[in-house]
Amino acid sequence: MKTVIDLAMMALILILMAYHVTGNRLHEWLGILLFLLFFLHHFLNLKWYGSLVKGKYGAPRIVGVVLNFLLLADMVCMMASSVMISRDVFGFLDIGGGEFGRRMHMVSVSWGFVLMSVHLGFHGGMMSHMAGKRVRERRKDLAVYACRLMAAALSVYGICVFGEREMGAKMFLMVKYSFFDQGEPAAWVFVDYFSVMVLFAVLSYYGMRRMRKR
Repeated sequence: MKTVIDLAMMALILILMAYHVTGNRLHEWLGILLFLLFFLHHFLNLKWYGSLVKGKYGAPRIVGVVLNFLLLADMVCMMASSVMISRDVFGFLDIGGGEFGRRMHMVSVSWGFVLMSVHLGFHGGMMSHMAGKRVRERRKDLAVYACRLMAAALSVYGICVFGEREMGAKMFLMVKYSFFDQGEPAAWVFVDYFSVMVLFAVLSYYGMRRMRKR
């Protein structure tokens, strides 16, 4: 169930990045679904909070804890800014977030996307181990190399997309507004953001492996 929820959240964040494809109303409802899944994800992992006062803290564990709390704080900012600038679902509240709400949403979404991708790579070790074990048992080493080659290619493309879509600039509020190409195909948008997700997941995964070896 946890795996299904995580995959659903990953798919939703990719769809939500394509605002011009979904339109505002569907974008807001999908955003609510993402937040509900996020809360469910935390509910199913409540034991993790209880384990924070137990055991020793090495570098990987410290990084993991900091990452989780940064992602939690970012999601709170994302939710707050979503309500502030809502025109359909929460429009009746008439909070009037205006300029501040839009900029807060742009920054929190940009950071949230990167942090989720890093979180995915951080916890990818166990999944990779399980998948690799099964592949080795079936003697399909070619599939492993094919996946690594695909991940490498997507990561290189993700570097280009990260710069072209000004994601870094949005994270640090170096641009004021997000602009969308209304004629851009939906499939292309998803491929672009998926490549950025793979980029940060791969960097996180291999960074964590290096820390664990040390």
